[in-house]
Amino acid sequence: MKRRKFIRNTSTGIIAGISGAPLIHSCATSKMKNGRLEVGVIGCNGMGWSNASSILKNPDVDLVAICDVDQTVREKRKEDYKAYRENTPKLYSDYRELLKDGNIDAVIIGSPDHWHAKMMVDAVQAGKHVYVEKPISNTIEECNIMLDAAEKTGKVVQVGQWQRSGPHYRQAIDIVQSGVLGKIRLVKVWAYQGWMKPVPIVADSAAPAGVDYKSWLGPAPMRAFNRNRFHFNFRWFWDYAGGLMTDWGVHEIDIALYAMNAIAPKSVMATGGKLAYPDDASETPDTLQALFEYDDFNMLWEHATGIDSGPYGRTEGIAFIGNNGTVVVNRGGYEVIAEKGKMEPIPAFEKPKDINYLTIHTKNFVDAIKANDPTLLNTPIKSGSVAAINAQMGNIAYKTGTKVYWDKEKGMFKDNAAANKLIKANYQNGWSLPLV
Repeated sequence: MKRRKFIRNTSTGIIAGISGAPLIHSCATSKMKNGRLEVGVIGCNGMGWSNASSILKNPDVDLVAICDVDQTVREKRKEDYKAYRENTPKLYSDYRELLKDGNIDAVIIGSPDHWHAKMMVDAVQAGKHVYVEKPISNTIEECNIMLDAAEKTGKVVQVGQWQRSGPHYRQAIDIVQSGVLGKIRLVKVWAYQGWMKPVPIVADSAAPAGVDYKSWLGPAPMRAFNRNRFHFNFRWFWDYAGGLMTDWGVHEIDIALYAMNAIAPKSVMATGGKLAYPDDASETPDTLQALFEYDDFNMLWEHATGIDSGPYGRTEGIAFIGNNGTVVVNRGGYEVIAEKGKMEPIPAFEKPKDINYLTIHTKNFVDAIKANDPTLLNTPIKSGSVAAINAQMGNIAYKTGTKVYWDKEKGMFKDNAAANKLIKANYQNGWSLPLV
C-alpha cells in the first residue's frame, strides 16, 4: 500500500516542487548592511558570470566587485552589469585585493579549477561567504583542505553543482530511495558531448594585451602562453583541470552518490584515452569508462566527445538500475523503466523549459547567508568534496593504469605509491598550499 501511494503521489508532488521554491527553506534572517547583500565575483569569463547574473535575480543583492586577470573581461562585465543595477563595481586583477574589502559579504569563484582551493580558503578566512564553481578543486588533498576551512570558519559555502536544487532530481532520488525499484545493483553516469570538436594544435605565443598570465597560472607549472590552454579550454589540460571526468562527472556523480547514500568507493579502475581525436591538442581523454565499486553496488562512469548517442538515448544522465526497474534522470526530466510484471508504472516527467534550476540554486545560497546557516545549503562543501574526490579517483585510476583500492580509514590508496602521489597538490611559482 505504501508503494502504491508513493506512485500515485509522484506526479502531483513534482508539480508542487517545480514552482521554483528551494528544496529547503530558511526561517531566520541575519543583518546585512543597508539590508542588501554585497557580492564580488572572481573569474567572470564563463560560469563565474553566469552565477553572478543568476544571483542578481535576487533584488536585494548588489555586485560591488569584479575580478579577472583579463582586463578585456573585466571591462566587458562592468558594462554588462549596467543592465542589472545602477552602482558601479570596483575592478580588480588580483583577487587578494578584492578580499581586503570589508564591505563584501560573499564572493563567487569562477576561476579555473586549479585556483579554486586557494581562493576559497582565502575568502572564508577573510570572513566571506563563498559560492565556488565545480569541481571544487583539482586534487583530493585540496578538497580536504577546503572542507576543513569551511568547517572551521563556519562560513556559508555553496558548490555550483546546481542539479541538487532541481525539484525533479529530488523526485527521482525519492523514487530511488523508496524501494520500488528493488535492490539497485548498478548506477550508470555519463556525459556524451557531441558539440565538443577536436582542439586544433596552435603554437605558443605572447599572452594577449591586458592579460596577467603569470597570475592566471598561479600555482600551476610555468609554461609559455598557449591560447588552447586559456579561458574555456583549460578544462582539457591536467595542469588546471581533469577533463570531462571532473567537469561533467561531478554533476552526475553527486546525484548518484547522494541518492545511494555512498561516500567513497572500495576500488576504482578506468580505461580510455584519446581514441576519437588522437592528434588534437587536448591532454585529457576524449573517451573514458571508470568503474567504481561500493559496498553493495557499482557505479559506471562514461564520457565521450564528438558524439551525442549516450545510454538510453540521452547525452547525459544518471540511471539507477534495480531488480524491479530503472530510473533514468537528466536535465530534461526523468523516466521510470519497469521490469515486466515487477512494479506499477510511474509516469515520466519532463522539466518545464521556463524553470531555471541555477536560479533556485543561487537563491538557496542567498537564503543560507541571510540565515547565517550553512546547513540550509542544497550543495554544501561536503557534497562538493564527495563528488570531486570520487571523480579525481577515476582520473587517478586512469593515469596510473591500475585498479586502485581506497583505505577510508587512512584516506589514501592501498599499496600504490603512484596513486598516492596524485592525491597531493604541487603548488609552484612561489605559491603555497593554503593552511587551515
